[in-house]
Amino acid sequence: MDIRVQASPFDAGAELNAFTNKAQGAGAIVSFSGIVRDTAAGDLEKMVIEHYPGMTERAITTIAEEAQARWDLAGVLVIHRFGELSANDPIMMVATASRHRRAAFEAAEFLMDFLKSRAPFWKKEITGKDAVWVESKDHDEDALKRW
Repeated sequence: MDIRVQASPFDAGAELNAFTNKAQGAGAIVSFSGIVRDTAAGDLEKMVIEHYPGMTERAITTIAEEAQARWDLAGVLVIHRFGELSANDPIMMVATASRHRRAAFEAAEFLMDFLKSRAPFWKKEITGKDAVWVESKDHDEDALKRW
């Protein structure tokens, strides 16, 4: 299990290659990379992501351990950035490895749903007009109910 909360950018392709090389016995690798989305008006100057060091890593590790207990996984990778990011910057990545594709897909979705709604990050969108804290969406909360 590899859990990283970092300010620095990452190369999703390189991370996926390294993860795949370590996933002994896996028959399936699933990955998801999230990027900073611009506002609907196209005026995002930056997104600022805050977190409490230690607390955030523990929360993500706990949910990754739950994923490993629920699905037969050969590996888990979670990378999430914090600090100031611009539109189109990589913000997070999840990768799961398993002997079978269903476990890898379901575990990756489980982790992504958790990260979106429950991981202790606070996100603020800053535009030329104002700064707004991003609130959780009903559909993100609904996604957690299936787990």
